[in-house]
Amino acid sequence: MSKILMKGNEAIAEAAIRAGCKLFFGYPITPQTELSEYMAKQMPKRGGLSLQAESEIAAINMVLGASASGARAITSSSSPGISLKSEGISYIAGSDLPCVVVNVQRGGPGLGGIQPAQSDYYQATKSAGHGDFHLIVLAPASVQEMASLTVLAFDLADEYRMPAMLLADGALGQMMEPVDFDEIKVRQLPEKTWACNGHENKRKHNIINSLYIEPEVLENTVLNRYEKYKTIEEKEVLYEEYMTDDAEIILVSYGITSRVSKSAVKAARQNGIKAGLFRCISLYPFPSKRLNELTDRAKCMISVEMNMGQMINDIKVAIDCKIPVTHFGRNGGVIPTVDEIFGEIKRLSDGNKEVK
Repeated sequence: MSKILMKGNEAIAEAAIRAGCKLFFGYPITPQTELSEYMAKQMPKRGGLSLQAESEIAAINMVLGASASGARAITSSSSPGISLKSEGISYIAGSDLPCVVVNVQRGGPGLGGIQPAQSDYYQATKSAGHGDFHLIVLAPASVQEMASLTVLAFDLADEYRMPAMLLADGALGQMMEPVDFDEIKVRQLPEKTWACNGHENKRKHNIINSLYIEPEVLENTVLNRYEKYKTIEEKEVLYEEYMTDDAEIILVSYGITSRVSKSAVKAARQNGIKAGLFRCISLYPFPSKRLNELTDRAKCMISVEMNMGQMINDIKVAIDCKIPVTHFGRNGGVIPTVDEIFGEIKRLSDGNKEVK
């Protein structure tokens, strides 16, 4: 077993190459530029192509074409760049094509800032493009997971013929940690009998399309996709729990914020407060069932994010509003501190005591 010290952005790129991705189309934007730089250096040496497109819009449509041919393709950007890609993402979803989209988030709206944020949760899980569709959305919390979840994103995208997004942030993209690529399981690439890659008169023509003129045909196509989504919601939920067995206050978080939240939980325990952490790894499918089960003991939950409270409604719906859910976070590129999160835990703990 050998570990390599890498930036998070570089770990994504290396993992994609090892997962059999041969095509990268992107456009530079802070804080994910190291990913495209790594691809530009490594892809030509390893039998692939890295192309800096003229725009984010061009990049995502190149991904559409590459994926239609059956190739594994990836694009990456940061928040405003993902907004530009939204139409292409919808076309990819409407064409039932697999691909991986990486968002290394920065603050917004607009150009905002270049510091880390988690203010694209709504965009990733609710409005990645027009129409009725979902992305698989995975949220890493370490550089190791930046690599392992990239591979998983490719596998899930191929298995379910749909786009998958790796939703990271500027802190994870820029931090350096050891990565063990040997521990990442890479599945055998599936046979893509639907691909437009030449038929040699051995099969019928394959046509990739997202246009359905007859409304009944489009309706049935969307309904069939949602049957697929039901399977994903049953089989592909990912989460991690820390000290939730007896927790009365549960922090619900993801990505870089979950790391700070874990330290806050430790501080709470040292002060006699029964706190725990529920880390969402898959944001779609959302781990609703397990969150609901935790309400049997917990008295309240705190949604901890680097935004103004974008996940809180998903938590409330998941638990049927059985217990109070509050939000704590910073935005604009400010990462909350352990002391700040612990202060919120203590405030809620004192409030619960007063209620008693």
